[in-house]
Amino acid sequence: MAKEMQASLCHENGRYAIVAARFNEIVVERLVVGAREALERHGVPGSDITLVRCPGAFEIPAVTRQLVNSGRYQGVIALACVIRGATPHFDYVCAACASGLGSIAAETGFPIGMGVLTTQDMQQALERAGGKAGNKGADAALAVLELVNLRRALDGLD
Repeated sequence: MAKEMQASLCHENGRYAIVAARFNEIVVERLVVGAREALERHGVPGSDITLVRCPGAFEIPAVTRQLVNSGRYQGVIALACVIRGATPHFDYVCAACASGLGSIAAETGFPIGMGVLTTQDMQQALERAGGKAGNKGADAALAVLELVNLRRALDGLD
Protein backbone atom coordinates (compact mmCIF):
# COMPACT_ATOMS: atom_id res chain seq x y z
CA MET A 1 0.00 0.00 0.00
CA ALA A 2 1.26 3.48 -0.85
CA LYS A 3 2.28 5.75 1.99
CA GLU A 4 0.39 9.04 2.28
CA MET A 5 1.44 12.12 4.21
CA GLN A 6 -0.45 15.25 5.04
CA ALA A 7 0.00 17.85 7.72
CA SER A 8 -2.37 19.42 10.19
CA LEU A 9 -3.24 23.07 10.58
CA CYS A 10 -2.36 23.10 14.28
CA HIS A 11 0.30 25.55 15.35
CA GLU A 12 3.18 23.95 17.23
CA ASN A 13 5.58 26.85 17.63
CA GLY A 14 7.30 29.55 15.64
CA ARG A 15 6.73 33.01 14.32
CA TYR A 16 5.04 34.12 11.11
CA ALA A 17 5.39 37.23 8.96
CA ILE A 18 2.70 38.84 6.87
CA VAL A 19 3.99 41.05 4.06
CA ALA A 20 1.22 43.41 2.98
CA ALA A 21 1.23 45.92 0.16
CA ARG A 22 -0.09 49.41 0.90
CA PHE A 23 -1.39 49.83 -2.67
CA ASN A 24 -5.15 49.05 -2.84
CA GLU A 25 -5.16 49.21 0.93
CA ILE A 26 -8.95 48.94 1.26
CA VAL A 27 -8.71 45.39 -0.10
CA VAL A 28 -5.35 44.41 1.36
CA GLU A 29 -6.39 45.37 4.89
CA ARG A 30 -9.23 42.85 4.67
CA LEU A 31 -6.75 40.20 3.55
CA VAL A 32 -4.53 41.06 6.54
CA VAL A 33 -7.44 40.68 8.94
CA GLY A 34 -8.33 37.33 7.38
CA ALA A 35 -4.74 36.07 7.61
CA ARG A 36 -4.33 37.16 11.23
CA GLU A 37 -7.64 35.65 12.27
CA ALA A 38 -6.83 32.36 10.55
CA LEU A 39 -3.42 32.12 12.23
CA GLU A 40 -4.82 32.99 15.65
CA ARG A 41 -7.77 30.60 15.23
CA HIS A 42 -5.24 27.80 14.71
CA GLY A 43 -3.18 28.62 17.78
CA VAL A 44 -0.64 31.22 16.68
CA PRO A 45 -0.47 33.93 19.36
CA GLY A 46 -0.77 37.49 18.05
CA SER A 47 2.66 38.19 19.54
CA ASP A 48 4.15 35.63 17.10
CA ILE A 49 2.79 37.45 14.04
CA THR A 50 4.78 40.30 12.48
CA LEU A 51 3.11 42.57 9.92
CA VAL A 52 5.48 44.19 7.43
CA ARG A 53 4.10 46.84 5.07
CA CYS A 54 5.65 47.55 1.69
CA PRO A 55 4.63 49.84 -1.19
CA GLY A 56 3.07 47.34 -3.59
CA ALA A 57 3.01 43.84 -5.04
CA PHE A 58 6.18 44.41 -7.07
CA GLU A 59 8.20 44.93 -3.87
CA ILE A 60 6.83 41.89 -2.02
CA PRO A 61 9.41 39.34 -3.27
CA ALA A 62 12.39 41.43 -2.11
CA VAL A 63 10.87 41.95 1.34
CA THR A 64 9.92 38.28 1.53
CA ARG A 65 13.45 37.18 0.66
CA GLN A 66 14.85 39.33 3.46
CA LEU A 67 12.37 37.83 5.94
CA VAL A 68 13.20 34.30 4.79
CA ASN A 69 16.93 35.00 5.10
CA SER A 70 16.50 36.42 8.61
CA GLY A 71 15.84 32.95 10.04
CA ARG A 72 13.26 34.44 12.43
CA TYR A 73 10.11 33.04 10.84
CA GLN A 74 8.54 29.67 10.10
CA GLY A 75 6.52 31.05 7.21
CA VAL A 76 5.62 34.20 5.30
CA ILE A 77 2.21 35.21 3.98
CA ALA A 78 2.31 37.62 1.01
CA LEU A 79 -0.77 39.83 0.59
CA ALA A 80 -1.52 42.35 -2.14
CA CYS A 81 -4.13 43.34 -4.67
CA VAL A 82 -3.42 44.20 -8.29
CA ILE A 83 -6.40 45.35 -10.33
CA ARG A 84 -6.24 45.36 -14.13
CA GLY A 85 -6.07 48.81 -15.67
CA ALA A 86 -5.85 50.17 -19.19
CA THR A 87 -2.11 49.52 -19.61
CA PRO A 88 0.09 46.39 -19.55
CA HIS A 89 1.47 47.47 -16.14
CA PHE A 90 -0.87 44.91 -14.49
CA ASP A 91 0.78 42.04 -16.37
CA TYR A 92 4.30 43.10 -15.45
CA VAL A 93 3.55 43.60 -11.76
CA CYS A 94 1.63 40.32 -11.43
CA ALA A 95 4.29 38.33 -13.26
CA ALA A 96 7.14 39.84 -11.25
CA CYS A 97 5.41 39.20 -7.94
CA ALA A 98 4.36 35.61 -8.69
CA SER A 99 7.69 34.72 -10.28
CA GLY A 100 9.67 36.28 -7.44
CA LEU A 101 7.73 34.49 -4.71
CA GLY A 102 7.81 31.22 -6.65
CA SER A 103 11.56 31.46 -7.08
CA ILE A 104 12.13 32.08 -3.37
CA ALA A 105 9.93 29.13 -2.42
CA ALA A 106 11.56 26.81 -4.97
CA GLU A 107 15.12 27.84 -4.07
CA THR A 108 14.68 27.66 -0.31
CA GLY A 109 11.81 25.26 0.33
CA PHE A 110 10.49 27.94 2.69
CA PRO A 111 6.72 28.07 3.29
CA ILE A 112 5.28 31.11 1.51
CA GLY A 113 1.57 31.79 1.18
CA MET A 114 0.50 33.54 -2.00
CA GLY A 115 -2.39 35.80 -1.10
CA VAL A 116 -1.84 38.23 -3.94
CA LEU A 117 -5.11 39.01 -5.70
CA THR A 118 -5.00 39.68 -9.43
CA THR A 119 -8.45 40.82 -10.45
CA GLN A 120 -10.28 42.50 -13.29
CA ASP A 121 -11.98 45.08 -11.08
CA MET A 122 -12.55 46.26 -7.51
CA GLN A 123 -15.71 44.17 -7.13
CA GLN A 124 -13.79 40.94 -7.81
CA ALA A 125 -11.12 42.04 -5.35
CA LEU A 126 -13.61 42.73 -2.57
CA GLU A 127 -15.33 39.39 -3.19
CA ARG A 128 -12.00 37.62 -2.61
CA ALA A 129 -11.12 39.70 0.45
CA GLY A 130 -13.93 38.54 2.70
CA GLY A 131 -16.90 38.62 0.34
CA LYS A 132 -18.76 35.76 -1.27
CA ALA A 133 -15.54 34.22 -2.64
CA GLY A 134 -14.04 33.92 0.86
CA ASN A 135 -10.89 35.54 2.14
CA LYS A 136 -7.74 34.70 0.21
CA GLY A 137 -5.62 36.15 3.02
CA ALA A 138 -7.01 33.49 5.35
CA ASP A 139 -6.47 30.82 2.68
CA ALA A 140 -2.82 31.86 2.25
CA ALA A 141 -2.25 31.79 6.02
CA LEU A 142 -3.73 28.29 6.30
CA ALA A 143 -1.58 27.10 3.40
CA VAL A 144 1.51 28.35 5.24
CA LEU A 145 0.52 26.62 8.48
CA GLU A 146 0.03 23.36 6.61
CA LEU A 147 3.34 23.77 4.74
CA VAL A 148 5.22 24.44 7.97
CA ASN A 149 3.85 21.25 9.50
CA LEU A 150 4.41 19.25 6.30
CA ARG A 151 7.98 20.49 6.14
CA ARG A 152 8.53 19.30 9.72
CA ALA A 153 7.04 15.91 8.88
CA LEU A 154 9.19 15.56 5.76
CA ASP A 155 12.30 16.57 7.71
CA GLY A 156 11.60 13.62 10.02
CA LEU A 157 11.66 11.05 7.21
CA ASP A 158 14.52 8.57 7.14
